[in-house]
Amino acid sequence: MDRLRSPGGCPWDAEQTHLTLAPYAIEEAYELAESVEADDRAGMREELGDLLLQVVFHARLAQEDPDEPFDVDDVAADLTAKLVRRHPHVFADAEATDLHGQWDRIKKDEKQRDSVFDGIPVALGALARAQKIAGRAQRSGLETRPPDEGLGARLLALVLEARDAGLDAEGELRRTASAWEAQMRATEAGR
Repeated sequence: MDRLRSPGGCPWDAEQTHLTLAPYAIEEAYELAESVEADDRAGMREELGDLLLQVVFHARLAQEDPDEPFDVDDVAADLTAKLVRRHPHVFADAEATDLHGQWDRIKKDEKQRDSVFDGIPVALGALARAQKIAGRAQRSGLETRPPDEGLGARLLALVLEARDAGLDAEGELRRTASAWEAQMRATEAGR
């Protein structure tokens, strides 16, 4: 990545910014999820590499920041410290009970958040975001009923039903949509 970003390297790589690369990180994460759902081991390996490229690329760009530079070693060190802090049942003497609640409390303290809902990305897919909100609400002892009526409330009720069943609503819909698309393609090809 250093060579690609340096003079004489790749003109396209040299033009990139964190902002221009952000959509690629999202795309690569979805491609990894698709490989996982298909149990495509070779695809998973490739997509993990593509996702790692995003980390390496962003870290290389961050090195160039004149005010707050950091590199991939800093990213890895921060991740290591976070994993140790958030797993006191492994790295300290805490008991391994209510792990999700423990994780949420530690994260809330670290980030100095006012709400357990802080940090849920607004740009997350609607089903995944609703499921994330439901999970945090449930772990915090808050009510998880849909707030109103209509199509949105019915969709939210389905997300809550999926969560209660231990299912990922986003993944379930993605798999069903893929099967439906395959069926429609077969019908289309047979005409």
